[in-house]
Amino acid sequence: MTDAVNPPSNPQPEPAPGPGGYGFPPGPPAQGGGYGFPPGPSAPGSGQGGYGYPSGGAGYGYPQPGQQPNPYQQASGGQWPPTQADLPTQDAHPALSPTPQPDWEAMADRSAAERRKKRLWMLGGGVTVLALLAGGGTFFLLGRNGDDSGGADAQPSATAEPEPGGSKSPAAYTATVEGDATLLRDSYGKTGIRLGPDLQVGPLGKRFQIVGKGTGNSYAQSAEPVVDVTKSFTLTARVYSSGAKGSRIAISQGDGESFSFELGVNEVNGKQAWIFRVQTGDKGAAATTRTVTAEGVTVFKTPTMLMATYDAEKKNIALYVEGKKAGETPVPPIWQAPGPLQLGRSKHHNIWTGPWQGALHNIKVYDTAFTPEQAAAYKEGKLGPETKPAHAWLLT
Repeated sequence: MTDAVNPPSNPQPEPAPGPGGYGFPPGPPAQGGGYGFPPGPSAPGSGQGGYGYPSGGAGYGYPQPGQQPNPYQQASGGQWPPTQADLPTQDAHPALSPTPQPDWEAMADRSAAERRKKRLWMLGGGVTVLALLAGGGTFFLLGRNGDDSGGADAQPSATAEPEPGGSKSPAAYTATVEGDATLLRDSYGKTGIRLGPDLQVGPLGKRFQIVGKGTGNSYAQSAEPVVDVTKSFTLTARVYSSGAKGSRIAISQGDGESFSFELGVNEVNGKQAWIFRVQTGDKGAAATTRTVTAEGVTVFKTPTMLMATYDAEKKNIALYVEGKKAGETPVPPIWQAPGPLQLGRSKHHNIWTGPWQGALHNIKVYDTAFTPEQAAAYKEGKLGPETKPAHAWLLT
């Protein structure tokens, strides 16, 4: 644990003004009445005939509409030998020669040709289906791994929880408010988080994550403050950073001249490290910040469960990485910076810094400071049901 100076500032554009409350970025207005939940083709016909058969409702060897049936032709494409009743009879005049018999060899050749043609149709159709399936498989593989969210979806968090109300079906979960694809849904509270243009929802197995490009628009923010920094709290998030250098902030609060707290990545002694930093004085002076760092752990492109706590009674902050305490430090009371919760950036000296590059999900806010035992239990998915978050987004 060390006191650290603020990282170099990276100027970023201010969000354009828009409706929805203090610091709320622009986005499509939600439709309908209450929070997030506004009041709200026949299948195509199948082709004629079976696979590989011609259209018109008849299989191979059957007469097409408008044609006279051939009494000698069987459904498989071969020829039935004519019965005696079907054969022409001799004329009553004995001098006339008998009617010639059919060419059985030619008929057999035609039947074999029909069977070969049918087999070729079936073989060609099977190859086409296999080719389409192979192409589709490639598409889905690229769809899951073609972006830079990387391993964030390879190891879902062990801290998965059902939706409030007891639903355990992944299909029942939605990441955004119904009717507004840019507003993250709060599963435990009523605080939506508006996505900026370059922080977008992506798939995570059967659930969701948000993926940032590391630009000035790779952020999201709530309409109002979420964390009461005068009281104890715990922040948790599963993160995946694909930014090779610089400051990358996953969660912060404040949009005035400085932040109240920030959780993410910073360079410490020339290497990237996870950090939890709080501001204890007005105007963001370096001397008034307190920082806990987790050095010596892999940060770049490594799915990681981060947890940060503030104990208002003991007046200390702590940082946990994968359920293990990385460090703690005493702090004066945290400064109440004006402004809402931020995802993907932080405010330093009135400038936005630390644009997030990578993925975030399973973001939660608790109104208590976790103990080391609770932190370890959370990581193992064994935290008691009596400990519930006050807010949660992008659950897995």
